[in-house]
Amino acid sequence: MKIAIVPNAFKGSLTASQAADCIERGLKKALPKSSFLKIPIADGGDGTVAAIVEATSGRKVHAWVRNPLGRRVRAQFGITGDGRTAVIEMALASGLALIKPAERNPQLTSTYGTGELIRFALNLGVKEIIIGIGGSATNDGGTGMARALGIRFFDARNRELEDNGGALTKLSRIDVSGLDGRLRKVAVSVACDVDNPLCGPRGAAAVYGPQKGATPAMVKRLDAGLKRLADVIKKDLGIDVARLPGGGAAGGLGAGLVAFLGARMRPGVEVVNETIGIEGRIAGCNLVVTGEGRMDGQTANGKAPAGVAKLSTRLRIPVIAICGSLAPSATKVRSLGIEAFFSALEEPVAEVDLPARAPGMLERCAEQVGHLIALKCRK
Repeated sequence: MKIAIVPNAFKGSLTASQAADCIERGLKKALPKSSFLKIPIADGGDGTVAAIVEATSGRKVHAWVRNPLGRRVRAQFGITGDGRTAVIEMALASGLALIKPAERNPQLTSTYGTGELIRFALNLGVKEIIIGIGGSATNDGGTGMARALGIRFFDARNRELEDNGGALTKLSRIDVSGLDGRLRKVAVSVACDVDNPLCGPRGAAAVYGPQKGATPAMVKRLDAGLKRLADVIKKDLGIDVARLPGGGAAGGLGAGLVAFLGARMRPGVEVVNETIGIEGRIAGCNLVVTGEGRMDGQTANGKAPAGVAKLSTRLRIPVIAICGSLAPSATKVRSLGIEAFFSALEEPVAEVDLPARAPGMLERCAEQVGHLIALKCRK
């Protein structure tokens, strides 16, 4: 058999590449005569840079940028092997993990550092930029990102606004005349796996604000600020982002990238597949094994294993999944073409112990799955 191993990262315990290695070791013990193709993947979130850099024999570039509160932090982005495409995870510059829990306040944070990463990528002469938007500490509608690239924001007295989400309620005018001209020659894709609009009950502030430190009063003010931003964008730029699916991702960065950079919103796994050519690489395999840290009902809504299943089904290749843990709602993935799924969790394990325990558990589970496949083949 030729088996493709196409896992996402097991968040908090294994990168996608590490998970692929563990699954391969386990399967090899039970299926020593099989050949294996490892394709670590991502869906626009954590691990997207690593997955694309590895698959394309690219490289990582490090740069000093502002974190969400304006402190300097060493971030990184990826460049594909042909040098044409930059891959950016906004969380590496503007993410929640970059500030202390006591500092969380989306009224004060900014996506400026993400804009700096885009500028560094432009300096390398890329023709395309892929931006994964997830894990943000921000709620500024992408205005910080836009400032780093030359756009300016003013209040009714023609004073430049402060660089944070809390200032957006005072926005009156947007000046895009200083936008970096190089962006006119670069295609920008936004890898996003949520469909939340910019504002309202399902918007950025209401749904994601509390986990970033927003109180109920802050949520109201932040939502009003994003509504104001949408109104001024429509007035000054002629673009309606208020109801844009995914516009509320990363505190409104999704809407900001579309409005200010002309970006195209796309499912993250679709962007990754196109960039590294998953479909062409798995063609001819007898089986695809995918997986992620926890499989649940959300997996069916555009997560990496769902995308893998879609591609495999189109090629008529059976798909199974080996995951860290399973929720009862994981049964929804069968409708996508994942024919069976397995949990590697052998017993309750504290989160702090997962990085040490996960590799062994995943390898042992893969071995047992391999024995099941061997039994089926003998029949």
